[in-house]
Amino acid sequence: MNKNDSERAGALLASLGLEETLDFKKADVVLINTCSVRQTAEDRTSGINRKILKLRETKPDLIFAVTGCMPGRDKDGRLRKKIPSADLFFPIIDLPRLPAWLKELRPSWFDINFEEIGEYWNIDPKREIKHKASITIQIGCNNFCTYCVVPYARGREKNRPLVGILKEIQEAVKNGAKEITLLGQVVNNYRAPDPENYNKKNIFSPSAREGAKGERENSDFAALLWEINQLPGEFRIFFTAPDPQFFDDYQIKAMSLPKMTNYLHLPVQSGDNEILKKMNRKYTREQYIELVKKIRAEKVDIALGTDIIVGFCEESEKQFQNTVDLYKQCDFDIAYLAMYSQRSGTVATKAFKDDVKIIEKKRRWRVLQDLMEEIVLRKNQKYLGQVVEVLVDEFKDGVCTGNSSGMKMVQFLGNEKMVGQFVKVKINFAEKWILKGNIIDK
Repeated sequence: MNKNDSERAGALLASLGLEETLDFKKADVVLINTCSVRQTAEDRTSGINRKILKLRETKPDLIFAVTGCMPGRDKDGRLRKKIPSADLFFPIIDLPRLPAWLKELRPSWFDINFEEIGEYWNIDPKREIKHKASITIQIGCNNFCTYCVVPYARGREKNRPLVGILKEIQEAVKNGAKEITLLGQVVNNYRAPDPENYNKKNIFSPSAREGAKGERENSDFAALLWEINQLPGEFRIFFTAPDPQFFDDYQIKAMSLPKMTNYLHLPVQSGDNEILKKMNRKYTREQYIELVKKIRAEKVDIALGTDIIVGFCEESEKQFQNTVDLYKQCDFDIAYLAMYSQRSGTVATKAFKDDVKIIEKKRRWRVLQDLMEEIVLRKNQKYLGQVVEVLVDEFKDGVCTGNSSGMKMVQFLGNEKMVGQFVKVKINFAEKWILKGNIIDK
Protein backbone atom coordinates (compact mmCIF):
# COMPACT_ATOMS: atom_id res chain seq x y z
CA MET A 1 0.00 0.00 0.00
CA ASN A 2 2.84 2.40 0.83
CA LYS A 3 4.56 1.53 -2.44
CA ASN A 4 1.35 2.33 -4.30
CA ASP A 5 1.21 5.66 -2.45
CA SER A 6 4.76 6.40 -3.60
CA GLU A 7 3.87 5.55 -7.20
CA ARG A 8 1.06 8.10 -7.10
CA ALA A 9 3.29 10.72 -5.47
CA GLY A 10 5.98 10.14 -8.11
CA ALA A 11 3.48 10.53 -10.92
CA LEU A 12 2.11 13.74 -9.41
CA LEU A 13 5.59 15.29 -9.06
CA ALA A 14 6.46 14.29 -12.63
CA SER A 15 3.27 15.98 -13.87
CA LEU A 16 4.57 19.23 -12.37
CA GLY A 17 7.67 19.12 -14.58
CA LEU A 18 9.99 17.59 -12.00
CA GLU A 19 12.42 14.84 -12.98
CA GLU A 20 13.02 11.95 -10.61
CA THR A 21 16.44 11.48 -9.02
CA LEU A 22 17.59 9.11 -6.30
CA ASP A 23 20.60 11.33 -5.55
CA PHE A 24 19.91 13.60 -2.56
CA LYS A 25 22.61 16.04 -3.70
CA LYS A 26 20.86 16.69 -7.01
CA ALA A 27 17.37 17.06 -5.57
CA ASP A 28 15.35 20.28 -5.44
CA VAL A 29 12.37 18.52 -3.86
CA VAL A 30 12.68 15.57 -1.45
CA LEU A 31 9.48 13.69 -0.56
CA ILE A 32 9.61 10.99 2.12
CA ASN A 33 6.69 8.54 2.35
CA THR A 34 6.71 7.21 5.92
CA CYS A 35 5.43 3.96 7.44
CA SER A 36 4.20 3.58 11.03
CA VAL A 37 3.69 -0.17 11.30
CA ARG A 38 6.97 -0.55 13.23
CA GLN A 39 8.80 1.96 15.43
CA THR A 40 12.03 1.27 13.53
CA ALA A 41 10.45 2.64 10.34
CA GLU A 42 9.66 5.94 12.03
CA ASP A 43 13.09 6.08 13.68
CA ARG A 44 14.79 6.16 10.27
CA THR A 45 13.31 9.59 9.54
CA SER A 46 15.69 11.23 12.05
CA GLY A 47 18.64 10.19 9.88
CA ILE A 48 16.96 11.70 6.84
CA ASN A 49 16.38 14.92 8.79
CA ARG A 50 20.14 15.21 9.41
CA LYS A 51 20.82 14.61 5.72
CA ILE A 52 18.46 17.43 4.75
CA LEU A 53 20.04 19.88 7.20
CA LYS A 54 23.47 19.08 5.74
CA LEU A 55 22.22 19.48 2.17
CA ARG A 56 20.63 22.84 2.89
CA GLU A 57 24.08 24.26 3.64
CA THR A 58 24.65 24.30 -0.12
CA LYS A 59 20.99 24.22 -1.33
CA PRO A 60 18.99 26.57 0.92
CA ASP A 61 15.95 26.49 -1.43
CA LEU A 62 15.52 22.72 -1.15
CA ILE A 63 11.92 21.67 -0.39
CA PHE A 64 11.58 18.78 2.06
CA ALA A 65 8.16 17.15 2.38
CA VAL A 66 7.05 14.28 4.62
CA THR A 67 3.88 12.29 4.00
CA GLY A 68 2.45 8.84 4.73
CA CYS A 69 1.34 7.30 7.99
CA MET A 70 3.60 9.26 10.33
CA PRO A 71 1.97 12.67 9.67
CA GLY A 72 -1.41 10.98 9.45
CA ARG A 73 -1.30 9.84 13.05
CA ASP A 74 0.41 12.95 14.47
CA LYS A 75 -2.56 14.44 16.30
CA ASP A 76 -0.62 16.48 18.88
CA GLY A 77 2.39 17.59 16.82
CA ARG A 78 4.96 15.50 18.70
CA LEU A 79 6.06 13.55 15.62
CA ARG A 80 6.30 16.74 13.59
CA LYS A 81 8.86 18.10 16.08
CA LYS A 82 11.13 15.14 15.33
CA ILE A 83 11.57 16.39 11.76
CA PRO A 84 12.06 20.18 12.15
CA SER A 85 13.58 20.57 8.68
CA ALA A 86 10.33 19.52 6.92
CA ASP A 87 8.62 22.29 4.92
CA LEU A 88 5.51 20.16 4.46
CA PHE A 89 4.17 17.46 6.78
CA PHE A 90 0.88 15.93 5.61
CA PRO A 91 -1.08 12.63 5.52
CA ILE A 92 -1.10 10.76 2.21
CA ILE A 93 -4.80 11.40 1.75
CA ASP A 94 -3.92 15.09 1.25
CA LEU A 95 -1.56 14.30 -1.65
CA PRO A 96 -3.84 16.11 -4.18
CA ARG A 97 -3.05 19.38 -2.37
CA LEU A 98 0.73 19.02 -2.88
CA PRO A 99 0.91 21.02 -6.16
CA ALA A 100 -0.68 24.08 -4.55
CA TRP A 101 1.63 23.86 -1.52
CA LEU A 102 4.74 23.56 -3.70
CA LYS A 103 3.72 26.58 -5.79
CA GLU A 104 3.09 28.56 -2.62
CA LEU A 105 6.60 27.71 -1.34
CA ARG A 106 8.41 28.39 -4.62
CA PRO A 107 6.17 30.44 -6.99
CA SER A 108 8.96 30.92 -9.55
CA TRP A 109 9.49 27.16 -9.93
CA PHE A 110 5.92 26.34 -10.95
CA ASP A 111 4.61 28.89 -13.40
CA ILE A 112 1.49 26.91 -14.27
CA ASN A 113 -2.07 26.58 -13.05
CA PHE A 114 -2.95 23.21 -11.55
CA GLU A 115 -6.17 21.40 -12.30
CA GLU A 116 -8.28 20.30 -9.35
CA ILE A 117 -7.41 16.64 -8.70
CA GLY A 118 -10.15 15.81 -6.20
CA GLU A 119 -9.76 12.42 -4.52
CA TYR A 120 -6.40 10.78 -3.81
CA TRP A 121 -7.14 7.83 -6.12
CA ASN A 122 -7.72 10.17 -9.08
CA ILE A 123 -3.92 10.45 -9.36
CA ASP A 124 -2.68 7.91 -11.91
CA PRO A 125 0.34 6.07 -10.42
CA LYS A 126 3.72 5.94 -12.13
CA ARG A 127 4.33 2.19 -11.98
CA GLU A 128 7.91 0.98 -11.74
CA ILE A 129 6.96 -2.53 -12.89
CA LYS A 130 4.60 -2.46 -15.88
CA HIS A 131 3.44 -6.06 -15.60
CA LYS A 132 2.20 -5.60 -12.01
CA ALA A 133 -0.43 -3.08 -10.95
CA SER A 134 -1.62 -2.31 -7.43
CA ILE A 135 -5.12 -0.84 -7.48
CA THR A 136 -6.40 1.00 -4.40
CA ILE A 137 -10.09 0.23 -3.86
CA GLN A 138 -10.38 1.48 -0.28
CA ILE A 139 -8.54 3.74 2.14
CA GLY A 140 -8.70 3.96 5.93
CA CYS A 141 -10.08 1.51 8.47
CA ASN A 142 -12.90 1.36 11.03
CA ASN A 143 -11.71 -1.71 12.93
CA PHE A 144 -9.44 -0.18 15.60
CA CYS A 145 -7.45 -3.30 16.40
CA THR A 146 -5.79 -2.37 19.67
CA TYR A 147 -2.21 -2.81 18.37
CA CYS A 148 -2.69 -0.90 15.10
CA VAL A 149 -2.12 2.75 14.15
CA VAL A 150 -3.82 2.59 10.73
CA PRO A 151 -7.21 4.14 11.66
CA TYR A 152 -5.29 7.06 13.19
CA ALA A 153 -2.80 7.32 10.32
CA ARG A 154 -5.16 6.83 7.38
CA GLY A 155 -8.52 7.85 8.75
CA ARG A 156 -11.88 6.13 8.53
CA GLU A 157 -12.81 3.62 5.88
CA LYS A 158 -13.70 5.09 2.51
CA ASN A 159 -14.51 3.07 -0.60
CA ARG A 160 -13.66 3.98 -4.17
CA PRO A 161 -16.40 4.02 -6.83
CA LEU A 162 -16.64 0.85 -8.93
CA VAL A 163 -16.33 2.79 -12.20
CA GLY A 164 -12.96 4.28 -11.23
CA ILE A 165 -11.57 0.90 -10.15
CA LEU A 166 -12.51 -0.83 -13.39
CA LYS A 167 -11.17 2.07 -15.48
CA GLU A 168 -7.75 1.99 -13.77
CA ILE A 169 -7.53 -1.79 -14.17
CA GLN A 170 -8.43 -1.62 -17.86
CA GLU A 171 -5.74 1.03 -18.42
CA ALA A 172 -3.15 -1.01 -16.51
CA VAL A 173 -3.93 -4.19 -18.50
CA LYS A 174 -3.76 -2.18 -21.73
CA ASN A 175 -0.26 -1.06 -20.70
CA GLY A 176 0.91 -4.62 -20.04
CA ALA A 177 -0.21 -5.50 -16.50
CA LYS A 178 -0.48 -9.24 -15.96
CA GLU A 179 -1.11 -9.19 -12.21
CA ILE A 180 -3.70 -6.94 -10.56
CA THR A 181 -3.48 -6.54 -6.77
CA LEU A 182 -6.50 -4.96 -5.07
CA LEU A 183 -5.50 -2.90 -2.03
CA GLY A 184 -7.55 -2.01 1.01
CA GLN A 185 -6.98 -2.06 4.73
CA VAL A 186 -10.06 -4.28 5.08
CA VAL A 187 -10.28 -5.06 1.41
CA ASN A 188 -13.10 -7.62 1.56
CA ASN A 189 -15.38 -5.15 3.33
CA TYR A 190 -15.51 -3.08 0.14
CA ARG A 191 -18.90 -1.44 -0.46
CA ALA A 192 -19.39 0.21 -3.85
CA PRO A 193 -20.60 3.83 -3.52
CA ASP A 194 -22.14 3.33 -7.00
CA PRO A 195 -23.80 -0.13 -6.86
CA GLU A 196 -26.03 0.84 -9.79
CA ASN A 197 -22.98 0.30 -12.02
CA TYR A 198 -22.77 -3.42 -11.34
CA ASN A 199 -23.52 -5.50 -14.44
CA LYS A 200 -27.07 -6.88 -14.34
CA LYS A 201 -25.64 -10.35 -15.00
CA ASN A 202 -23.38 -10.14 -11.96
CA ILE A 203 -24.37 -13.12 -9.81
CA PHE A 204 -22.86 -11.58 -6.67
CA SER A 205 -24.23 -8.04 -7.00
CA PRO A 206 -26.78 -6.69 -4.46
CA SER A 207 -29.39 -6.33 -7.20
CA ALA A 208 -29.08 -10.04 -8.03
CA ARG A 209 -30.35 -10.78 -4.54
CA GLU A 210 -32.87 -8.00 -4.25
CA GLY A 211 -35.25 -8.54 -1.35
CA ALA A 212 -32.99 -11.10 0.32
CA LYS A 213 -32.26 -10.77 4.01
CA GLY A 214 -29.15 -8.71 4.60
CA GLU A 215 -29.22 -7.64 0.95
CA ARG A 216 -25.86 -5.84 0.85
CA GLU A 217 -24.13 -7.51 3.75
CA ASN A 218 -20.53 -8.17 2.69
CA SER A 219 -21.54 -8.91 -0.90
CA ASP A 220 -20.00 -6.03 -2.83
CA PHE A 221 -16.45 -7.37 -2.77
CA ALA A 222 -17.46 -10.67 -4.39
CA ALA A 223 -19.40 -8.64 -6.94
CA LEU A 224 -16.31 -6.52 -7.62
CA LEU A 225 -14.22 -9.66 -8.21
CA TRP A 226 -16.85 -10.88 -10.71
CA GLU A 227 -16.72 -7.55 -12.58
CA ILE A 228 -12.92 -7.61 -12.84
CA ASN A 229 -13.00 -11.22 -14.05
CA GLN A 230 -15.16 -10.11 -16.98
CA LEU A 231 -12.60 -7.59 -18.23
CA PRO A 232 -10.72 -8.66 -21.38
CA GLY A 233 -7.04 -9.50 -21.28
CA GLU A 234 -4.67 -12.11 -19.86
CA PHE A 235 -4.10 -11.27 -16.22
CA ARG A 236 -4.58 -12.65 -12.73
CA ILE A 237 -6.12 -11.09 -9.61
CA PHE A 238 -4.84 -10.98 -6.04
CA PHE A 239 -6.09 -8.93 -3.08
CA THR A 240 -4.81 -7.92 0.33
CA ALA A 241 -5.65 -7.83 3.15
CA PRO A 242 -9.05 -9.37 3.94
CA ASP A 243 -10.52 -9.58 7.45
CA PRO A 244 -11.89 -13.00 8.51
CA GLN A 245 -14.99 -11.40 10.08
CA PHE A 246 -16.12 -10.13 6.65
CA PHE A 247 -15.26 -13.23 4.61
CA ASP A 248 -18.64 -14.64 3.56
CA ASP A 249 -19.89 -17.50 1.35
CA TYR A 250 -20.13 -15.23 -1.73
CA GLN A 251 -16.45 -14.30 -1.43
CA ILE A 252 -15.48 -17.95 -0.96
CA LYS A 253 -17.36 -18.79 -4.16
CA ALA A 254 -15.70 -15.89 -5.98
CA MET A 255 -12.26 -17.35 -5.24
CA SER A 256 -12.99 -19.92 -7.97
CA LEU A 257 -13.50 -17.30 -10.67
CA PRO A 258 -11.09 -17.99 -13.58
CA LYS A 259 -8.68 -15.08 -13.12
CA MET A 260 -8.20 -15.40 -9.36
CA THR A 261 -4.80 -16.47 -8.03
CA ASN A 262 -4.62 -19.78 -6.22
CA TYR A 263 -3.43 -18.01 -3.06
CA LEU A 264 -5.24 -16.29 -0.21
CA HIS A 265 -3.63 -14.19 2.48
CA LEU A 266 -5.92 -14.27 5.52
CA PRO A 267 -4.48 -12.60 8.67
CA VAL A 268 -5.27 -14.32 11.97
CA GLN A 269 -2.83 -12.51 14.36
CA SER A 270 -3.35 -15.01 17.23
CA GLY A 271 -4.77 -18.47 17.85
CA ASP A 272 -6.01 -17.69 21.37
CA ASN A 273 -9.51 -16.32 21.99
CA GLU A 274 -8.54 -14.14 24.94
CA ILE A 275 -5.68 -12.55 23.00
CA LEU A 276 -7.92 -12.05 19.96
CA LYS A 277 -10.40 -10.26 22.20
CA LYS A 278 -7.63 -8.05 23.61
CA MET A 279 -6.59 -7.28 20.05
CA ASN A 280 -10.20 -6.36 19.20
CA ARG A 281 -10.22 -8.93 16.41
CA LYS A 282 -13.89 -9.75 15.96
CA TYR A 283 -13.76 -13.52 15.48
CA THR A 284 -12.73 -16.57 17.51
CA ARG A 285 -10.13 -19.22 16.74
CA GLU A 286 -12.98 -21.68 16.12
CA GLN A 287 -14.60 -19.35 13.57
CA TYR A 288 -11.28 -18.82 11.80
CA ILE A 289 -10.54 -22.56 11.58
CA GLU A 290 -14.06 -23.21 10.27
CA LEU A 291 -13.60 -20.48 7.65
CA VAL A 292 -10.36 -22.08 6.45
CA LYS A 293 -12.15 -25.43 6.13
CA LYS A 294 -14.91 -23.84 4.03
CA ILE A 295 -12.38 -22.11 1.78
CA ARG A 296 -10.49 -25.35 1.19
CA ALA A 297 -13.74 -27.19 0.53
CA GLU A 298 -14.39 -24.73 -2.32
CA LYS A 299 -10.78 -24.68 -3.58
CA VAL A 300 -8.95 -27.78 -2.38
CA ASP A 301 -5.40 -26.92 -3.43
CA ILE A 302 -5.40 -23.21 -2.53
CA ALA A 303 -2.22 -21.91 -0.87
CA LEU A 304 -2.95 -20.04 2.34
CA GLY A 305 -0.92 -17.33 4.06
CA THR A 306 -1.45 -15.37 7.25
CA ASP A 307 -0.10 -12.72 9.67
CA ILE A 308 0.71 -13.54 13.29
CA ILE A 309 1.87 -11.33 16.17
CA VAL A 310 3.82 -13.13 18.92
CA GLY A 311 4.35 -11.77 22.42
CA PHE A 312 1.27 -9.54 22.48
CA CYS A 313 0.51 -7.90 25.83
CA GLU A 314 0.39 -10.42 28.69
CA GLU A 315 0.41 -13.42 26.30
CA SER A 316 1.12 -16.56 28.33
CA GLU A 317 2.95 -19.64 27.11
CA LYS A 318 -0.35 -21.54 27.00
CA GLN A 319 -1.92 -18.81 24.85
CA PHE A 320 1.07 -18.91 22.53
CA GLN A 321 0.72 -22.69 22.25
CA ASN A 322 -2.89 -22.14 21.15
CA THR A 323 -1.47 -20.14 18.24
CA VAL A 324 0.96 -22.96 17.44
CA ASP A 325 -1.97 -25.40 17.46
CA LEU A 326 -4.04 -23.19 15.14
CA TYR A 327 -1.06 -22.92 12.79
CA LYS A 328 -0.82 -26.70 12.57
CA GLN A 329 -4.56 -27.11 12.03
CA CYS A 330 -4.68 -24.51 9.26
CA ASP A 331 -1.49 -25.86 7.66
CA PHE A 332 -0.41 -22.48 6.27
CA ASP A 333 1.90 -22.19 3.29
CA ILE A 334 3.46 -19.02 4.65
CA ALA A 335 3.11 -16.63 7.58
CA TYR A 336 4.42 -13.13 8.14
CA LEU A 337 5.52 -13.24 11.75
CA ALA A 338 5.93 -10.13 13.88
CA MET A 339 7.05 -9.58 17.44
CA TYR A 340 4.65 -7.19 19.17
CA SER A 341 5.95 -3.66 19.64
CA GLN A 342 4.07 -0.80 21.24
CA ARG A 343 2.81 2.01 19.02
CA SER A 344 2.02 5.35 20.62
CA GLY A 345 -1.63 6.30 20.58
CA THR A 346 -2.99 2.76 20.33
CA VAL A 347 -5.37 1.21 22.87
CA ALA A 348 -2.93 -1.63 23.63
CA THR A 349 -0.24 0.82 24.71
CA LYS A 350 -2.65 2.57 27.06
CA ALA A 351 -4.62 -0.40 28.42
CA PHE A 352 -2.26 -3.39 28.60
CA LYS A 353 1.22 -4.25 29.83
CA ASP A 354 3.85 -5.12 27.26
CA ASP A 355 5.32 -7.60 29.70
CA VAL A 356 6.60 -10.36 27.40
CA LYS A 357 10.38 -9.98 27.36
CA ILE A 358 12.10 -9.48 24.02
CA ILE A 359 14.12 -12.69 24.43
CA GLU A 360 10.85 -14.61 24.86
CA LYS A 361 9.29 -12.86 21.86
CA LYS A 362 12.28 -13.94 19.78
CA ARG A 363 11.94 -17.54 21.02
CA ARG A 364 8.24 -17.66 20.12
CA TRP A 365 8.98 -16.14 16.73
CA ARG A 366 11.58 -18.85 16.12
CA VAL A 367 9.17 -21.64 17.15
CA LEU A 368 6.66 -20.50 14.51
CA GLN A 369 9.38 -19.81 11.94
CA ASP A 370 10.72 -23.34 12.31
CA LEU A 371 7.20 -24.77 12.10
CA MET A 372 6.51 -22.74 8.96
CA GLU A 373 9.69 -23.94 7.27
CA GLU A 374 8.90 -27.55 8.14
CA ILE A 375 5.36 -27.31 6.76
CA VAL A 376 6.21 -25.41 3.58
CA LEU A 377 9.00 -27.87 2.69
CA ARG A 378 6.55 -30.73 3.07
CA LYS A 379 3.78 -28.99 1.13
CA ASN A 380 6.07 -27.97 -1.72
CA GLN A 381 6.82 -31.61 -2.53
CA LYS A 382 3.35 -31.93 -4.08
CA TYR A 383 4.52 -29.68 -6.93
CA LEU A 384 7.14 -32.17 -8.12
CA GLY A 385 6.19 -33.28 -11.63
CA GLN A 386 3.40 -30.70 -11.83
CA VAL A 387 3.11 -27.91 -14.38
CA VAL A 388 2.63 -24.40 -12.98
CA GLU A 389 2.04 -21.10 -14.73
CA VAL A 390 4.65 -18.52 -13.73
CA LEU A 391 4.55 -14.75 -14.16
CA VAL A 392 8.21 -13.88 -14.76
CA ASP A 393 9.48 -10.95 -12.68
CA GLU A 394 13.23 -11.07 -13.25
CA PHE A 395 15.93 -12.38 -15.56
CA LYS A 396 19.51 -12.66 -14.32
CA ASP A 397 22.47 -14.77 -15.44
CA GLY A 398 20.29 -16.92 -17.68
CA VAL A 399 17.71 -17.65 -14.95
CA CYS A 400 14.11 -16.42 -14.87
CA THR A 401 12.37 -15.92 -11.52
CA GLY A 402 8.68 -15.37 -10.85
CA ASN A 403 5.66 -16.48 -8.87
CA SER A 404 3.15 -19.20 -9.66
CA SER A 405 -0.58 -18.68 -9.23
CA GLY A 406 -0.14 -20.09 -5.71
CA MET A 407 2.50 -17.39 -5.06
CA LYS A 408 5.33 -19.92 -4.94
CA MET A 409 8.67 -18.58 -6.18
CA VAL A 410 9.80 -20.48 -9.27
CA GLN A 411 13.13 -20.43 -11.15
CA PHE A 412 14.00 -21.84 -14.57
CA LEU A 413 16.38 -21.28 -17.47
CA GLY A 414 14.94 -18.68 -19.83
CA ASN A 415 15.60 -15.35 -21.51
CA GLU A 416 15.03 -11.64 -20.91
CA LYS A 417 12.02 -11.47 -23.24
CA MET A 418 10.06 -13.63 -20.80
CA VAL A 419 9.97 -10.92 -18.10
CA GLY A 420 6.38 -9.77 -17.67
CA GLN A 421 4.97 -12.87 -19.42
CA PHE A 422 3.21 -16.04 -18.30
CA VAL A 423 5.31 -19.18 -18.85
CA LYS A 424 4.42 -22.81 -18.13
CA VAL A 425 7.07 -24.64 -16.11
CA LYS A 426 7.31 -28.30 -15.07
CA ILE A 427 8.68 -28.55 -11.51
CA ASN A 428 11.51 -31.01 -10.87
CA PHE A 429 13.01 -29.62 -7.64
CA ALA A 430 11.30 -28.29 -4.49
CA GLU A 431 12.99 -26.46 -1.62
CA LYS A 432 11.43 -24.45 1.24
CA TRP A 433 11.15 -21.11 -0.51
CA ILE A 434 11.77 -21.95 -4.13
CA LEU A 435 10.63 -24.36 -6.83
CA LYS A 436 12.78 -25.10 -9.88
CA GLY A 437 11.84 -26.55 -13.21
CA ASN A 438 11.97 -26.52 -17.00
CA ILE A 439 9.89 -24.62 -19.54
CA ILE A 440 7.37 -26.79 -21.36
CA ASP A 441 5.77 -23.95 -23.36
CA LYS A 442 8.31 -21.83 -25.24
